Amino acid sequence: MIYIKNDDNRPQFNLALEQYVFDSLDQFDEIFLLWINEPSIIVGKNQNTIQEINLDYIKENNINVVRRLSGGGAVYHDYGNLNYTIISKSKETSAFNFEAFSQPVIEVLAKLGVKAEFSGRNDITIDGKKFCGNAQYMKKGKVLHHGAMLFDTNLEVLGKALKVSKDKIESKGVKSVRSRVTNIKDHLKEDITVEDFKQLLLEHMFKGNKEIEEYKLTEEDYANINKLMEERYATWEWNFGSSPDFNIEKSRRFPSGKVETKIDVHEGIIKGIKIYGDFFGGGEISDVENKFIGIKYREDEISKVLDNIDIGYYFSGISKYDIMSCII
Repeated sequence: MIYIKNDDNRPQFNLALEQYVFDSLDQFDEIFLLWINEPSIIVGKNQNTIQEINLDYIKENNINVVRRLSGGGAVYHDYGNLNYTIISKSKETSAFNFEAFSQPVIEVLAKLGVKAEFSGRNDITIDGKKFCGNAQYMKKGKVLHHGAMLFDTNLEVLGKALKVSKDKIESKGVKSVRSRVTNIKDHLKEDITVEDFKQLLLEHMFKGNKEIEEYKLTEEDYANINKLMEERYATWEWNFGSSPDFNIEKSRRFPSGKVETKIDVHEGIIKGIKIYGDFFGGGEISDVENKFIGIKYREDEISKVLDNIDIGYYFSGISKYDIMSCII
């Protein structure tokens, strides 16, 4: 495993760094990153950004909004939040294995006397309250796994900045997003900082090694990361995107995540379709959307299209019939 040190706090840079490392540093089998963002909301790849954030509050408080490569739901980051990334070459990329990648965090907390548990599809909890959400991105035999840990995050701001849908809150059996999350620091016997915790996690990841093997980013690396940041992660098109015209809207929440569709149908023909949600999956969801353009808005026609799509790849844990119910 290789460690890449990064002290930049800009979410646009950090997400560009992740993608660059994933796409370009293929000489390493495993890469580990730790990073801290300034106040930001990081939205899942397939989410409708405007529906996930309190836009007025975001603007008033200068909070960044940036879309990541992986699926899942929106999360709030600040200087009390610690993010970790594991990039690994994997022969088995057909299923999203969140629990295995979450073990290092659980083990470090156990050393500190805190019992943490993997819960649901992608959470790590303490006493039933979430402090870490995980997400993954897969491509060409590699997996990018990242987790966002609430160490000493301002939970009041988190509650105001995120606009979590009612159906998600109800599915968790709680009254608000604020009531279902907790900070690691509130459960520790000793008073340590997020930087202390960062060091403990780093040392744990390289346990047994005499020293941490580090890859230092070159000037060329930085130039490429900055270019990617400017062309993707700092753009309105990537982070927000335009919401299409539609005359049919359907939405359902499944155990594996929410799927929402906005469909533009004229004279019985699908002219446009946009699929949103906090589901996990590989590939580009636009590849799925494009297959419906020009198709008759009829159950048999839509079924034929879905038969030619690897549903499990694009929508992990969601069936063809589930997707059908979100379209027609």
